[in-house]
Amino acid sequence: MNIEVSIVTINYNGLDDTCALIESIPFNDNMEVIVVDNASQNQEAQTIAKRFPKVKVIQSDINLGFAGGNNLGIQLAQGKYLLFINNDTIFKDFNINALISRMESSQEIGIVCPKIRFAWGTNPIQFAGYTPLSKISVRNRAIGFNEEDHGQYDTPHPSPYAHGAAMLIRKDAIEEVGIMPECYFLYYEELDWSMMFTRAGYQIWYEPKCTIYHKESQATGQNSPLRTYFITRNRLLLVKRNPKEFIRPLAYLYLFCIVALRDILKYTFSFRFDLLKATLRALKDFILYVQPNAACTRSALPLIRASASLKNGKLEL
Repeated sequence: MNIEVSIVTINYNGLDDTCALIESIPFNDNMEVIVVDNASQNQEAQTIAKRFPKVKVIQSDINLGFAGGNNLGIQLAQGKYLLFINNDTIFKDFNINALISRMESSQEIGIVCPKIRFAWGTNPIQFAGYTPLSKISVRNRAIGFNEEDHGQYDTPHPSPYAHGAAMLIRKDAIEEVGIMPECYFLYYEELDWSMMFTRAGYQIWYEPKCTIYHKESQATGQNSPLRTYFITRNRLLLVKRNPKEFIRPLAYLYLFCIVALRDILKYTFSFRFDLLKATLRALKDFILYVQPNAACTRSALPLIRASASLKNGKLEL
């Protein structure tokens, strides 16, 4: 039997979200669903396997991060196309055929992303494509972010980057370009991967005929030390690994002297010493430990965690 699409998602102490996602997927003989459990507690992998016997569950002994978990799923995936999707998303209308049709419209297209709307309130738009990253501030914006959806972004178009919450990718393109860079562990890896695809000559497209609904950052929290650490460190790492995409001296000056200083002062005066500590440790780890051209794979993880480690979902500094 030929598998057309492999749907890959990562579970990390998110049993309820993962089950809700699986329940929103109408299984058929042309697809497979793969759940990579990133060393969750309470035997969540076994629970998912028992509740959904059609789902292929891979249990990792350690937390491999977003990229490492997805790369583990790639090893098992048999589909022509791989749909990487966050476990805290759901489908209301399962129309991934629109993504496949867009992909098959041109051999130059390597990644297609759906429209992403928030799962709360009136379901405002989260993503309808991206604008390019600034070569100095390393910032961009998601088109349509937080706008009500009145169909104003219902025209497909190229996007400079994919959104990590949902992206359909050709498996043969992954074999050509390489797997997701694992040295980020969490955040920014999909931007780096997008740049890898673009350099290889592939296009990235936004296709609004398919929509997913995203609960957003249920696993890490919006203001957690974990998120603060990796956002701070990985923005610098993105600049270091992609020198042709940024004006590196000015980008470093901006990130260290403006952004980092601003955050240090903000967290100090707001008495968020946990976030202050995470910021300082991120800067230290970037300077002392991160090697931009090291093999950005599982073997690099010990180096990344040289002075920051994860335990039970919390950052230990």
